[in-house]
Amino acid sequence: MLKSLYSGVTGMKNIQTKMDVISNNIANVNTTAFKTGRVRFEDMISQTNARAQGGTNAQQVGLGVQVGSIDTVMSGGSLQSTGRPLDFGIENGDNSFFTVKQGDQTFYTRDGGFYKDNAGNLVTSSGLSVMGYTEGAPAVNDANFVIDSLGKNPQPLTINEKLTIDGKEIELQDYVIDKDGFIVGTYSDENTYVLGRVALTSFSNPDGLEKQGGNLYSKSANSGEPTLGNPSDPGYGSVRSGFLEMSNVDLANEFTEMIVTSRSYQANSRSITVSDTMLEELINLKR
Repeated sequence: MLKSLYSGVTGMKNIQTKMDVISNNIANVNTTAFKTGRVRFEDMISQTNARAQGGTNAQQVGLGVQVGSIDTVMSGGSLQSTGRPLDFGIENGDNSFFTVKQGDQTFYTRDGGFYKDNAGNLVTSSGLSVMGYTEGAPAVNDANFVIDSLGKNPQPLTINEKLTIDGKEIELQDYVIDKDGFIVGTYSDENTYVLGRVALTSFSNPDGLEKQGGNLYSKSANSGEPTLGNPSDPGYGSVRSGFLEMSNVDLANEFTEMIVTSRSYQANSRSITVSDTMLEELINLKR
């Protein structure tokens, strides 16, 4: 009978963990590119009263429940139009991430809300450098421009307000970022220049990435090694300028799970109450 008390305790304790995850999902329903969490349970060790024999099954009593895993569901969220050229969304590339750096630390993010700092560097809202391909840039955007000429070694991206071409200083008039990730600027000499290309990184198991806060992820022992690629390459998806990825939290599902979780918590507490009542009756046998 004491086992039933402790089984109820394990149920209440682990259901609280599920409620923590559900609450976090709901709190982040408006967080850019947030990925919902999911809790899975598994039974704990069982006490075997009798082993299986020919014609009879084993007699086992379970000793409660435990958290099997807390998963991060990496399915893509919907893209929302913002009309801002430095808002980037990744389309059709659930395994792809933008690469950002802070000093020697490399992080990965789906949040493409980027900014320019006072030097023209492309950065995140917290000041991390956005990485891309810049070798040979700026390059005149004409028929002679070779797509692969920007190299494969990622460097911080910069949108220069001024360029010096053939000893003449020219000023930026406008810039666009196309679906292939190229940053193309129009300058006062009436030419367009390729300033760089946004880099994307994919993982064999993106579910294994570890959250670092600030919409950032880092690689782990189970995520696989980061593989650099280009927007529009097979499996990497394309970059959509003027869009941000929304959270993939499904509120209807979260509220349903909240109801089920609440009832499960009540049921476990009731099993403890009933077990306590049975123990009370047992104790009252001797008066």
